[in-house]
Amino acid sequence: MANEQEAITGADPFALFDEWFAAAKASEPNDPEAVAVATATPDAAPSVRMVLMKDHGPQLGEGGGFVFYTNSHSRKGGELLANPQAAMLFHWKSLRRQIRIEGKIAPVPDAMADAYFASRSRDSQIGAHASDQSAPLSSRAHFVGDIARVAARHLVGTIPRPPHWTGFCLTPHAMEFWMDRPFRLHERRRFERDAGGNWTSTLLYP
Repeated sequence: MANEQEAITGADPFALFDEWFAAAKASEPNDPEAVAVATATPDAAPSVRMVLMKDHGPQLGEGGGFVFYTNSHSRKGGELLANPQAAMLFHWKSLRRQIRIEGKIAPVPDAMADAYFASRSRDSQIGAHASDQSAPLSSRAHFVGDIARVAARHLVGTIPRPPHWTGFCLTPHAMEFWMDRPFRLHERRRFERDAGGNWTSTLLYP
């Protein structure tokens, strides 16, 4: 029979995330920062895709958050701007754990986006300029040509961040932690934030 002792404990979901994320960085074979981000149009048509979380913590946004970067002209960028709420799912198969996060979305400050863009490799910077993300593409050769043209314009010097390429911060109002337990008697704990910014939590049936 499953161990009856609760394994998901603590009052601060950000601290618990840090603990689990550190374990994932030590155990996941690839991209422990990979996260599924679900968005929706204003009329509630959903869409989901994988991105890479680039920053997180209680110091971000208004009440803490999770940051990723993208082309704001892409499908997800347009949906986030039109309907600024989203959900995230981290799934770490090596640990048999997952974390669901729900909350509101806001673009990061320009200075923050500039700093992160400057930290990227030059090839990635060129790709951000060349890719009209989510738009129809006639051929791979056309895309390679776009990359070559952008690279030719930036042979030397700093490559500026495209104004449409930026970061988004998800500030959570709910975070749910799930871990595998024997006999499929899994453990789930959901944290919710009240209007005063305080977190409460409860166990959920698996």
